[in-house]
Amino acid sequence: MEFEAIPGVGEKTAAALSELDDAERALEEGDVAALARAPGLSEGRAAAVARGAIRRRHDDDGGFLATDRAREIYDDVCELLRERTVTDYAARRIETFYPTRSSSRIAEVREFVERATERAPDPDVLDALSGVEPLDPPPTRRVRDRCLATADAERYAEADEAFPELSVEVVDDARGLAELARSYATVIALDEQFAGVDVEGDVRVRPDALDEQEEIVPERVLAFFAANRERILAAVAVHEAADLDPPCDPDSLRDALDRLDEDGTVVGDAKLDRLSTAVDDLDAAVGTAESVANDRLRDAIRERDVTIEGTDFLSLVEQGARVDSLLDRELADEYDAAVAAAREHLIEALDLGPGEADFAERAFPDDPSFPVEHNDSVVSRLRTELKAARDQRAARLKRELAADLSDLRESVETLARDALELDVELAVARFDDDFDCTLPEFVDGRESDDAPRGFAIEGGRSPLLDVDFEDVDPVDYRVSGATLLSGVNSGGKTSTLDLVALVVVLAQMGLPVPAERVRLERFSELHYYAKTQGTLDAGAFESTLRDFRDLVDGEANRLVLVDELESITEPGASAKIIAGILEALSEQDATAVFVSHLAGEIREVAAFDVAVDGIEALGLEDGELVVNRSPVKDHLARSTPELIVEKLADGDASDSAFYDRLLRKF
Repeated sequence: MEFEAIPGVGEKTAAALSELDDAERALEEGDVAALARAPGLSEGRAAAVARGAIRRRHDDDGGFLATDRAREIYDDVCELLRERTVTDYAARRIETFYPTRSSSRIAEVREFVERATERAPDPDVLDALSGVEPLDPPPTRRVRDRCLATADAERYAEADEAFPELSVEVVDDARGLAELARSYATVIALDEQFAGVDVEGDVRVRPDALDEQEEIVPERVLAFFAANRERILAAVAVHEAADLDPPCDPDSLRDALDRLDEDGTVVGDAKLDRLSTAVDDLDAAVGTAESVANDRLRDAIRERDVTIEGTDFLSLVEQGARVDSLLDRELADEYDAAVAAAREHLIEALDLGPGEADFAERAFPDDPSFPVEHNDSVVSRLRTELKAARDQRAARLKRELAADLSDLRESVETLARDALELDVELAVARFDDDFDCTLPEFVDGRESDDAPRGFAIEGGRSPLLDVDFEDVDPVDYRVSGATLLSGVNSGGKTSTLDLVALVVVLAQMGLPVPAERVRLERFSELHYYAKTQGTLDAGAFESTLRDFRDLVDGEANRLVLVDELESITEPGASAKIIAGILEALSEQDATAVFVSHLAGEIREVAAFDVAVDGIEALGLEDGELVVNRSPVKDHLARSTPELIVEKLADGDASDSAFYDRLLRKF
């Protein structure tokens, strides 16, 4: 894949992606965690790269969210979804969903949604997900008991890059191999020229080493599984709680992990445990064996009277005899028994096997001496033999376990990814359930009574309001073409625009929308202009007009939402400007909703029959507005002042003439 062809990916990012083993898969699946492993790529940047890959795949040039307010609505949507994720991965993965004009991308996400909404967000599954994280490669650890050897400079460079865990040495001949074999437990020769060379030590000729890296360095596989053990087991728990079909047998996987310690060593093998314990306890066991022998000899000497006649004593002295000779003559049997006890203790304490027990026999001398002392050279040789046996056993077990786990590597990575993707699916399912959502129907511009251009929302409720969702009044609203939306202050005009924007953003992300039913055309862009705070100065006013100049010259099939544009300048001028903008939008068949308190004035100066809808206030109760939140079609809503004057006219008979006069002005 040409990484630089992805929108937003430059030379530096492309180089980082090329260092990943599975970059193409990660880009295809939107695997943010895998992409974030690329050098220098943050999780946020990885999500942006994944979005760029999706855009490229669907020939989407982006730009659907054309204004700051439109992007804020999208951010709100993402936050609602993130609140329903459990894992950090899913929270980032949410960012790969975005609103688009691409029908193929929308269809792709809708297929995902249909699968997701079939799932029930079981609390046990959500609890199990709390332990799941993306699997990470562990840091490289040096392996110091073996090295690679080669006589070829080019192969040296390849091996040095392929095996960061091992030392790579250059040798010219068998003598060089022999020198390495004295320093390393195992030497792996990479060149065929060394085949058949007779060298003392563990020297193996493996020209295929670069192709069998996990066999040469089984620690690499073991370190991966050791570092990710808890995450793997958590992923297994998710599959079991959610009744998913795992890509490998969970029991076999657990059995293999039970054989692996957290530091990457093999556990659970009785022979290896025995050898390791023997190496660790050798010095202590030898010291205790000496004590056993000496204690027995002391007891024997105390219990016996040793008599030596004068001539015998003189003869022994003349011969230069020591106490050893006296022991040999007087306590030979006791000495033999003491040494036998020492040897037996050493064998039992270290649980030595038959071949190893021979060293224990030679560790204590047959010739009598007091105190009894071990033979250093024999004990040293025993230590060497035990270590060699331990290391050979450990190496064999590592290779065997690494081979078993290596066969599971791909399945385990799929297992973890599936668990993480389940979190994404459940977030969408929870969103769908929490906000009573439905998948919208796209009409693609076919206008009819049942399938209009623009949008038609039935029973829409916004989760962005600062009230409990259950308390939100449902809204029905349908717009085709350029429309003015009128209504009383605090009647819900801005909330209606937010609902429309929210529904359209969700729909064009491919996600379900919070409504009973929604039909809409697939818009090319969303332009949402929030309410301006106060009258603009001349420079800002000019800039705003330039924005709308670009807007009306853009492509057709856009949705334009504007909240009280009249505040940019004087009311009289505002009405004319808004009328002109609406005329331009109407000519290009855009769908537009302009919230305005000047709807009447705008309608009078517009060069076409502009539609006016109204959010109608039903009256005042205890000083509070009672409002029908669904805009009424072709209706100029009354203002709040009119309602107050009407209430006063109906309530105070003595002053009714004055209030009636005011009421007639509306």
